[in-house]
Amino acid sequence: MAEPILEVKDLVKHYPLTQGVLFKKQVGAVKAVDGISFELAKGETLGIVGESGCGKSTLAKVMTVGDIIGEPFEIHPEVAPKGDRRKAVQDLLDVVGLNPEYINRYPHQFSGGQRQRIGIARGLALKPEIIICDEPVSALDVSVQAQVINLLEQLQGEFGLSYMFIAHDLSIVRHISDRVGVMYLGKMVEIGSDEQIYENATHPYTQALLSAVPVPDPTARESRERIILSGDIPSPANPPSGCRFRTRCWKAQDRCAEEVPLLAIPTTLEGAAAHESACHFPEVRESAAA
Repeated sequence: MAEPILEVKDLVKHYPLTQGVLFKKQVGAVKAVDGISFELAKGETLGIVGESGCGKSTLAKVMTVGDIIGEPFEIHPEVAPKGDRRKAVQDLLDVVGLNPEYINRYPHQFSGGQRQRIGIARGLALKPEIIICDEPVSALDVSVQAQVINLLEQLQGEFGLSYMFIAHDLSIVRHISDRVGVMYLGKMVEIGSDEQIYENATHPYTQALLSAVPVPDPTARESRERIILSGDIPSPANPPSGCRFRTRCWKAQDRCAEEVPLLAIPTTLEGAAAHESACHFPEVRESAAA
């Protein structure tokens, strides 16, 4: 067997059984997990089976929130010496708006929004300068999304953080971003300030994306032209020659198949439209603005 990446020895989890209403007295214990040992190798799948109540789910809950947030301190003990770690974890919980007394709870005992806050706390543990946020609010209700976004903005001001914020929701990206980069088939096709991208997009793919963003104003929604792209996204294993977007672009010409467009500021555009775009024929399309 290959060297294990996870090794569990004599894992025990007993839940106390108590009696009494005002004065609880322990009269026994449910031995949900009672001395389990196993190893898991890199690339291996270990199946765990058994009847309901055998302890399978308890086996999966082997780390508390305190363990999860404090794990970076195990790797970098100089950040928080062992005697100070509990206080450091509780301070992080408080920073992200969670009760410091929740330190001994398990992730399944929290809501989706609270779990995102726990993830943010863990990201802050080593006092980073940059945090990569990959779809941080995609699975949350709208109201909870707003809370998490506001928390990220608050922490950015407090700790001087820089974010790379990856998301599908263009409205959320606009709300939180100073600059926006648009990717297509492994290439960056346009990058600029939020105003340049959302109000003065020059690349056809960006314009198509923005035309699909929901608009709350019915009048504006009716007057805006939706750009429907034809065809499917080509395989990244065999991308088109020249401009990778040309097979779905309504502006494609012979040059687009022969020459890869550079990500550069077009000399033909001025003002807010003058930002980097990888298109041979860049132009602002007002109807595609969000």
